[in-house]
Amino acid sequence: MKTLCTKRLILRGWQLSDLTDLYEYAKLETVGPNAGWKPHESLDESKEILNKFIVTDDTWALVLKESGKVIGSVGMHDFQDTGGNKVKSLGYVLSTPFEGRGLMTEACKRAIQYIFEETDIELIKVTHFIGNQKSKRVIEKCGFNYLKEDDYQTITNQVKRSYYYEIRKENYYFREENK
Repeated sequence: MKTLCTKRLILRGWQLSDLTDLYEYAKLETVGPNAGWKPHESLDESKEILNKFIVTDDTWALVLKESGKVIGSVGMHDFQDTGGNKVKSLGYVLSTPFEGRGLMTEACKRAIQYIFEETDIELIKVTHFIGNQKSKRVIEKCGFNYLKEDDYQTITNQVKRSYYYEIRKENYYFREENK
């Protein structure tokens, strides 16, 4: 993945040296369940996920510039819509101690900017579980449009009621702050 920077963050590809930081936030009960996965139970489990991040190369490590610490991730995952169009699905997690500072909104806005300004992708979708107000606020601040409420099957095979959103490239450019 291309390395991206914001005022306070670096979004970069994952490295094996990120293992301890990944495990530190992935083991928290307040992180994984809000994204549809169970908290990591061991460094080995985090290492397996880290290796997948490195191989698939569709998820950035979210690094604080001031400390170099990995505090979360932002992913832009490929899929095709029903019309056969290539679409990205935005996913993100943030270590609980770093919430409430606008960091995730800052990171997601930069990732969206990259996708729309430097790739041929025309549409990004995102979902959050009903009741996850923190994710809802990030999605709204990034300019996504609400689509529907529907079921979402997590990677742990749970079905959770969720809200679905999208943002199209032309709507991104229409927003005053992105001109």
